Amino acid sequence: MNEIKQVKGTGVPLLLDDIDTDRIIPARFLRCVTFDGLGEHAFEDDREQDPKHPFNNPKYQSGSVLVAGRNFGCGSSREHAPQSLMRWGINAIIAQSFAEIFFGNCTALGVPTVTASAEATEKLCKMIEADPQLEIEVDLEKMQVTAGDFSCPVETVASSRDALLSGQWDFLSLLLENKPAIQKTADSLPYMKQFA
Repeated sequence: MNEIKQVKGTGVPLLLDDIDTDRIIPARFLRCVTFDGLGEHAFEDDREQDPKHPFNNPKYQSGSVLVAGRNFGCGSSREHAPQSLMRWGINAIIAQSFAEIFFGNCTALGVPTVTASAEATEKLCKMIEADPQLEIEVDLEKMQVTAGDFSCPVETVASSRDALLSGQWDFLSLLLENKPAIQKTADSLPYMKQFA
């Protein structure tokens, strides 16, 4: 099982409020059969309208910890939004608050989403802008974020934290780990015998 206790990486500052899933991945990219290639289209329309968008900035291209404002991931419940961020390279998101469905979709992908105060996210963004190579650590065991000499407490939903720490967020691994029990149950069901 893939336990996620800490995520470390450089940051991407995107301290805006109410970033909806259509801005994260525009609707025209939802027709894909797989999620492959979605990363290159993350924030595509925003990036075309604003050449200075952080996802265009070479300084942040290796960033894996996104720092955002309030209500991140609001709008439609498209799973493509967290998929595109993950495939762009984002491994954790720190925001002031999250839309509930987006939050759940991130957990299902193993992308920790934690909330921090407005003061903390503003400070983190300023630190990232001053030093794009600054390493940020999101620690789910201690429930804190550390960057250089700065640290702050963070929060998340207890069930999400437990799933990430235990590895139970990864449903495919859970199924594979329990294959013998699943097979035993399938063998005991009369209507499953015709498929053997």
